[in-house]
Amino acid sequence: MRPRRPDTGSPEHAPVREIPSSGATGGSRAFAWLLIVTGSLGLLAAFVITVDKFELLRNPDFAPSCNLSPVLSCSNVMRSRQASVLGFPNPLLGLAAYPVVAFVGWALLAGARFRRWFWLGLNLGTLFGVGFCMWLMTQALYEIGALCLWCCLAWAVTIAMFWYTTVHNLRHGVIRAPRGVVAGVREFHWVVPVTWYSSIVLLIGTRFWDYWRTLL
Repeated sequence: MRPRRPDTGSPEHAPVREIPSSGATGGSRAFAWLLIVTGSLGLLAAFVITVDKFELLRNPDFAPSCNLSPVLSCSNVMRSRQASVLGFPNPLLGLAAYPVVAFVGWALLAGARFRRWFWLGLNLGTLFGVGFCMWLMTQALYEIGALCLWCCLAWAVTIAMFWYTTVHNLRHGVIRAPRGVVAGVREFHWVVPVTWYSSIVLLIGTRFWDYWRTLL
């Protein structure tokens, strides 16, 4: 009789992929494509916002195409002090960061493998990005009182790239965590982004409810 294999159905026995002896690890095709798509969409959003921002600086009467209503008003967001919180237009950060994320995705598709420090750096970078986006979101909702649709796209893609980079690092042992935590993240990876996006929609809905109600 063959020896009985250990039960891997329970969380405490869930397998965790350790970093190979070479010290480098790759990523799945799905993860690679997620980085490519989110990085490309983030770059698109940053590019459009940057072009509109400089046009607005050149011509104060310029009205961006995403000015759709008093609430969905990109120009109100772009004119705010929060739009240049570091002393230069915020989307310039996106022009520098989002192409890097997309490049990592293409490299993974080509079979690239990266060392642990690289994956931790990518995780920290996306953590900074998502934290900055959430701060900008609260400023847009409760200080500026207007939304930029391109900014909303940047928020959405940054959330996805941060969370699934974290999932990747947990699955491959880059970030060490109890097996039960890793198993839960592997099985229910969709819960966090769904909850996150739903919370943002709820905040936007309640913050501007008086306006949305006029459209019903």
